[in-house]
Amino acid sequence: MSDARQRLRDWKTEIAIILGSGLDAIVQDPIESIEYAELSELPEPRVPGHAGKFSLCEISGVRVIFAQGRVHLYEGYSAGEVTANVRMLAHAGIEKLVVTNAAGALNQKFKPGDWMMINDHLNLTGTSPLIGRPEFLDLRNAYSPRLQKQFGGGAQKIGVFLHQGVYAAVVGPQYETAAEVRMLENLGADAVGMSTVLEVIQARALDMEVAGFSCITNLATRLPPTTLSHGEVLETGCKAAKDFFRVLGEALPNL
Repeated sequence: MSDARQRLRDWKTEIAIILGSGLDAIVQDPIESIEYAELSELPEPRVPGHAGKFSLCEISGVRVIFAQGRVHLYEGYSAGEVTANVRMLAHAGIEKLVVTNAAGALNQKFKPGDWMMINDHLNLTGTSPLIGRPEFLDLRNAYSPRLQKQFGGGAQKIGVFLHQGVYAAVVGPQYETAAEVRMLENLGADAVGMSTVLEVIQARALDMEVAGFSCITNLATRLPPTTLSHGEVLETGCKAAKDFFRVLGEALPNL
């Protein structure tokens, strides 16, 4: 076992949090960081806003591992490579996985800077990390009702409002056309992004309990008059990070 893998295991926590684009500001005062480059099994992110490292932290006295950044299908990686981070975390003893992402709002009640707790998803990527193995996985409760209750209660207690809804995952990297936005609305999606669902599928296959959150960083609904940009996504994510850090501080001790 590599030294980096052993250091992850030696942190002895059951909770990990995968951070999406622009959400690195959630990580405060890491006790130790481990670069993805130290782990040969992990591909390295090539997109701005994805630092490519594990940070070992304590929040409200609870040890957690932050995965700062992920890789995506649109970078040319396979479904197996995209989910290597989840398998690495499982090997480190993680049993509860919190996944976050930056997403565009389809629900007209959402606005940039809001947070949505994911209660279901649409996998529109056309692939799965389970391809090649006869794993017929029941995803009826892909997102743990127990964890949703704990996070929802914690957020309410400190006055942070969490929307709830369905996250649609597409391949990208292009943003959606007006017709695609209408299609996604008709399918019942509340937010759209380019990540997360493959990680959730892999995590559930490994019997992890999963909670998911989308930071609403831009408006996809009806398409805004301004041009969408990754820079806008990063800026909004950074501003919204403090609210989610407060939610973590309230909820983690009760998980």
